[in-house]
Amino acid sequence: MSLPPNSDRPRRGGRPGGPRRPPPRQVEVVDVRPLTPRTVAVVFAGESLAGFAEPAPTAHIKLFLPDSEGNVARPVAGPDGRLEWPDGRPTMRTYTPRRFDAGAGTLEVWFVLHGDGPAARWAARAEPGCRAAIGGPGGRFSVDPAAASWWIGGDESALPAIATLLEALPDDVTGQVHLEAEGAEDRIGLPAPAGVEVTWHDRAGEPGAALVDALRRAGLGDDTHVWIACEASAVRTARSYLLDDRMLPRPQVTTRGYWRVGEADHPDHDFGED
Repeated sequence: MSLPPNSDRPRRGGRPGGPRRPPPRQVEVVDVRPLTPRTVAVVFAGESLAGFAEPAPTAHIKLFLPDSEGNVARPVAGPDGRLEWPDGRPTMRTYTPRRFDAGAGTLEVWFVLHGDGPAARWAARAEPGCRAAIGGPGGRFSVDPAAASWWIGGDESALPAIATLLEALPDDVTGQVHLEAEGAEDRIGLPAPAGVEVTWHDRAGEPGAALVDALRRAGLGDDTHVWIACEASAVRTARSYLLDDRMLPRPQVTTRGYWRVGEADHPDHDFGED
């Protein structure tokens, strides 16, 4: 889920000399259900999901959208083995899968209906039978099993990632989760361990400002692990505070700029490190 979605940068299917990406999996919508007035869960299925790797916490997928007639472009292997798109590369966006059910062969993705973006328009009209394609999953984040204390923050775009992270934490961890949304109607229940307190903040002022303020007021221990994802400018402020002011070790700090104000196709590899 993205606010706006993260990436639409063309890639031809792998680095020269590196491993070739498999073609996107053709899927079909089998269920759509509203989660809040601005968020919907779309469930995909299809024979191509057989063998889909269990996504790691906070992992991502590439969603290839259909054209105006509902058709999804299919790539072919070029002379060098890399994927090419003879009918034109479809619009692509990056999302965190909320859950994959290997037994049922279904993949659930949450969409924020944030405006006039191509993915938001598609999700707002999605119904069983609609087609798309999915690449991935990918992502390099892993939960440190020795981490006993966490501070986790994010906005609506990060809710699926935070949910998967909370599900991966040991039952005995302690910590705080801070979530920013437009209003109370956008709040979603999350599977937090008993020792993790969840606090919601209504958005006021610049996106991410409430999260940065909560972070500055947090009692962070030297062993606290921090994961935060929201608007890119706020992420950079948070990262600078954590590394420069609080001097937390870099391995304990994970930041993700999922979107940027005024930018429709923010890169999906923004770790807030610049």
